[in-house]
Amino acid sequence: MKNNLTRFDLSGKTITVIFLLFFVLLFAGCGMKKEFEFSGKTMGTTYHIKVVAGYLENTKMLKDEIDMRLEEINKSMSTFRKDSEISRFNAFQTVGEKFKISDDFYNVMTVAKTIYEETGGAWDGTVKPLVDLWGFGKSENNHTIPEKSRIAALLSNIGFNNIVIYDDHYLAKKNTAITLDLASIAKGYGVDQVAALIRANRINDFLVEIGGEVFAAGLRKDGKKWRIGINRPQKNAPIDQVYKVVDLQNKGFATSGDYRNYFEVNQHRFSHVIDPRNGFPVDNGVVSVSIIANTCTFADGLATAVMVLGHKKGLDLVNRLDNTECFIVTQTKNGTLVDHYSKGFKTE
Repeated sequence: MKNNLTRFDLSGKTITVIFLLFFVLLFAGCGMKKEFEFSGKTMGTTYHIKVVAGYLENTKMLKDEIDMRLEEINKSMSTFRKDSEISRFNAFQTVGEKFKISDDFYNVMTVAKTIYEETGGAWDGTVKPLVDLWGFGKSENNHTIPEKSRIAALLSNIGFNNIVIYDDHYLAKKNTAITLDLASIAKGYGVDQVAALIRANRINDFLVEIGGEVFAAGLRKDGKKWRIGINRPQKNAPIDQVYKVVDLQNKGFATSGDYRNYFEVNQHRFSHVIDPRNGFPVDNGVVSVSIIANTCTFADGLATAVMVLGHKKGLDLVNRLDNTECFIVTQTKNGTLVDHYSKGFKTE
């Protein structure tokens, strides 16, 4: 009897440690998880990430990895950095000579080419000089209408088809004046790369958002799909006012709109979304486009393209594409919002 008592004669501290270990093992065995959140700055905007993981996960190390990965992408495709790949390519002046690019730059360019071809040039990564001309970028134009002769002159130096993409990760120019700006697709690529990094850390339930572009994987902590809000596309609406809600799982999501960035002359509205085919701001009534696709890269670029195409051609295109859906909002002259859905798009 004495021996049995001696065997359990432990200090209070030891007992506490044993109980703590017991509960840690119990929680791990029962799949106890917590939702971790972290955020930061990248690509001239902010990012927000939620991951559903075990209590013992080291998300601090994950955040550091994410920041490093986003910095790599920025070094490749930021036009605000003179030493970035894209800036050096824009300054490259030799027609036909090969320019070596990284995997990131190549991956974005191949998706960009697909979107350019699928949309008949409605999305074009060389359109930035026209955006600047209309006063929506690096320009001294204080929102005045450019002369048609200046638009025509720039159009001769616009066209994604003036860039050759080689399989061995080289680019070449057919026209020395061609320049690239991939801002309308690079954020989506950043989202996809962060998603891949999180998955590499064996986390399957998460939400990644960079500047409004999103990838949702798995489920929330409560076992339900992630819910994404679409802003009300009206200039006077609060920036956080939700117009529609979308359930998202294992998909990329991107929204493009023109209801805040525009100017007016003689009561005529000029959007910041420029049609690269004619050099003028779009004027088709579309105020917001949301795209769901397998990757955020594709969704990001396609959302801009559908803004240019208009709701009828945009819906026709999306309904032909596999694993892609869209939600388009147009505004009538009296300010009424009208919703248009692709075949499989569902909102609340």
